Amino acid sequence: MVGIGGFFGSVARYGVKLLTDKFLPDGFPYATLIVNLLGCFIIGLLFGMVGNKQIGNNTWLVFATGFCGAFTTFSTFALENNVLAADGQSNSAIVYTVISLVVGLLLCRLGMGLVR
Repeated sequence: MVGIGGFFGSVARYGVKLLTDKFLPDGFPYATLIVNLLGCFIIGLLFGMVGNKQIGNNTWLVFATGFCGAFTTFSTFALENNVLAADGQSNSAIVYTVISLVVGLLLCRLGMGLVR
C-alpha cells in the first residue's frame, strides 16, 4: 500500500519539478516549496478524515505514508536552504524557511478543519 502511494507521490513530485523548471525562473527552489506546502495540506486533510472515520488505515497508508512521504521533500528543503546560504542568498533562505513553515502549518490546519 505504501509503495503504491509512494510511486505516485514520487512521480507527482517529479512532475511539479518539471513544470516549475519550465515556467518559473531559476534561483529559488519553487518545486520543493510547492510540494511541501501541498503535502502539508493533503496530510492535514487526510488526518482530519481519519479522525472522522471517513477513511481507513489502508487509505492512510496509500495517501499519507506513501504519497505524501514520497511527494514532500523536507530533506531537500534543508539542503537547498544550506545551498542558498552558502551562495550568499541568506535572505532567500530565510524567506523560503518562513513561507514553508508558516504557510505549511496553516495549510495543514486548513486541511484538518475542512473535514470537521
